Amino acid sequence: MSTRTAGTWARKVATADWAAAATDLDRFGGALLPRLLTTEEASAIRDLYGRDEVFRSTIDMSRHRFGCGEYRYFDTPYPQPVDELKPGVDHTGGEFLLVEQRPRAQSRGTATLLPHGHGYVCTTRDRPVRTARGWSAAPVRHGVSAIRSGERHTLALVFHDAA
Repeated sequence: MSTRTAGTWARKVATADWAAAATDLDRFGGALLPRLLTTEEASAIRDLYGRDEVFRSTIDMSRHRFGCGEYRYFDTPYPQPVDELKPGVDHTGGEFLLVEQRPRAQSRGTATLLPHGHGYVCTTRDRPVRTARGWSAAPVRHGVSAIRSGERHTLALVFHDAA
């Protein structure tokens, strides 16, 4: 990544309200970020999906009972992050889902429709919850709602994999 590109990304990421994102992460397990990709950048990343040589593995979701479709892990070096197609234009459905399992209570779910080019940061396991005895870990699952029409492509940066 060139210095100019790195500076552009730093400015885009800096536009996020990180205090609000941290609050939403603590409260809900996820937070919508500002637009990170232009339409052209999103298209360029989407076009990489057909190039097997840039991925280290492909996961068949139905094989693992994650739903239908597939996801792929980029090989290093990673391309610039997170692509989301235009909801309602390229596809319908495909909202990002978070479900928190609560002890002795109903699970609580949220659905977020990501605008084109925006980022989303979420927990992949637990979020902190205040309890009568202090703090506890609330299990949070994530996924995507059914695609009703079209195709949905997403590129994700897995932070525990990025180091």
